[in-house]
Amino acid sequence: MPEAIEIQLKKGVLALCVLALLSRGDSYAYEIASRLAKDIDMGEGTIYPLMRRMQSDGLVETYLVESQSGPPRKYYRLTPAGQASFTQQKAEWAAFTTAVNDILGAAA
Repeated sequence: MPEAIEIQLKKGVLALCVLALLSRGDSYAYEIASRLAKDIDMGEGTIYPLMRRMQSDGLVETYLVESQSGPPRKYYRLTPAGQASFTQQKAEWAAFTTAVNDILGAAA
């Protein structure tokens, strides 16, 4: 049971993490997936559908960059709507984690 809870928690913050990474600079999906796999142990297969959904929702846009070691890479960048969504989600996350931490602290 705890493993299922951990997976749901990770999935719940995945979009926020992607927005946070892109707020620091444009990136390509494999780089984002690698970072999330390393930092929060999320599988790469979860990232690509999320990136497509975020693009169709207008939160990110793509452009191609020529690569010296293969085909051009598709880079993602935040749109103004994506930046606004990141700002809102970040504030909601901060309020949520503060409330949860208050409850957890009171329970101890």
